[in-house]
Amino acid sequence: MLADPRNASTRRSLLFGAAAATLPVVAHAQGYPSGPVRIIVGFGAGGLADLTVRLVGEQLSRRLGQQVVIDNRPGAGGSVAARVAASADPDGQTLMVLSTGNAINRSLFRSLPYDPVADFAPISAMVSFDLVLLTAAGSSILTVGDVLAAGRGGRRLVMATISPGSTQNLAAEWLRVAAGLEATVVPYRTTPEVLTAAQRGDAAIAFESFAAARGALDGGQLRAVASTGERRSALLPDAPTVREGGLADYAVTGWNALFAPARTPSPVITLVNRHVTEILAQPEIRARLLGLGVEPLANTPEAMGALLRDDIALWARIIERAGIEKQ
Repeated sequence: MLADPRNASTRRSLLFGAAAATLPVVAHAQGYPSGPVRIIVGFGAGGLADLTVRLVGEQLSRRLGQQVVIDNRPGAGGSVAARVAASADPDGQTLMVLSTGNAINRSLFRSLPYDPVADFAPISAMVSFDLVLLTAAGSSILTVGDVLAAGRGGRRLVMATISPGSTQNLAAEWLRVAAGLEATVVPYRTTPEVLTAAQRGDAAIAFESFAAARGALDGGQLRAVASTGERRSALLPDAPTVREGGLADYAVTGWNALFAPARTPSPVITLVNRHVTEILAQPEIRARLLGLGVEPLANTPEAMGALLRDDIALWARIIERAGIEKQ
């Protein structure tokens, strides 16, 4: 078994419990912000991370009394955006959205033009999301046990994901290694291709986010076999987790979070953290985020930093054990 280096209670506190902890007293960030605040996003406009940060940014702008500008810089697995953000003045006028992908990239690439730990100061998570194990509506695979049986005893299981090195792709590789499956993980270029492969039976199982698969699930073309989180998702409460299906050490939860360049003054970090925490607690904002297919999540800078470091260690181990060649 490929064990998760974090136990369940520790990760749950990093993801969720810290948000309920007593927040530090906010010191005055005198003169902040002095102008428009730029948030750099390593994904294109219209994607999940972009929609999330635009929703948070709109509320943050009202609270800070300055315009919040979303600066989309897709490319190179987020490295283009991260390099720009890391070199910005550490005054809080430039912020950055980091994600699970940045934790993965630390071990997936031979070298990066930035260090996600040393070059950035964590502020708070914004959302979390589990992946869903999907199969065709008419498939005989109904449970996690059926998935495991389909990849054992000389039978080869085909699992579809998006591009190599994505969270979905590595989640499938982790399942293959952790469960000792005779399986082939087939990466497709786009999410629609992944969903089509599952619908047609080209792949027995597909890994995707609920947000991406919602249309096919609601339309009855696909069925959710399980979710990948430590606990059942609020978005799919009837779908058991992979852990419930017998793999106690398996859990994959993605996140998008707000960071600042390293050495940004702590009063600025604390102020923005307080605003983000209060924004995500608003019922209307929570409802809108759930409508996007993600769960609102706020935590402390310390908890977010620990989550980033722990995920870097986790994915490094998975990449090594799965024998994935560095890019």
